[in-house]
Amino acid sequence: MEFDAVVLAGGGSTRFGGVDKAMLVLDGMTLLDRVLTATAGAANTTVVGPVRTTYREVGWTVEDPPAGGPVAGLAAGLQRGTAPIVVVVSCDLPWLTAADVTTLVDGLAEADGHGLRDSSGREQQLATAYRRTALADAIQRVGDPRDKSVRRTLAGLNLTWTEPTRSGDDVDTWADLDD
Repeated sequence: MEFDAVVLAGGGSTRFGGVDKAMLVLDGMTLLDRVLTATAGAANTTVVGPVRTTYREVGWTVEDPPAGGPVAGLAAGLQRGTAPIVVVVSCDLPWLTAADVTTLVDGLAEADGHGLRDSSGREQQLATAYRRTALADAIQRVGDPRDKSVRRTLAGLNLTWTEPTRSGDDVDTWADLDD
């Protein structure tokens, strides 16, 4: 099934001391390129954040307002592409694979979204395939997306989840990069 990808890569990486988390290298590849490899099957890929050098060509946009948070980033990313399914991922999912993305898209069934749980069982709204219309409606309901909570914004959606998996583990601190 055709899908678009929205990759959120605009955060300040404050827990990394301001280092650009998207450009951290793990096993010879940046975190951003690892996610772009996993989403290479997308009809359209849009990275929300500052333009960086990546291994493949993608579209770029920034949230409005700038530094407005992940919901503002989702709103900006949804303006690109037309596929009925949108895979939303953050740039800090280094263990995400193309097979995981396929699992997300194939797992939608009758739900509004199907997402990964991290290895501790936490639901990852920023590692989820969504029906474009459901995601757009949820964002529209919050009005101004600046600094809105992703969990609260998406709380009304019918979401299903995978079993816990390392693929859903994001990298928020240096310790998270340890194998």
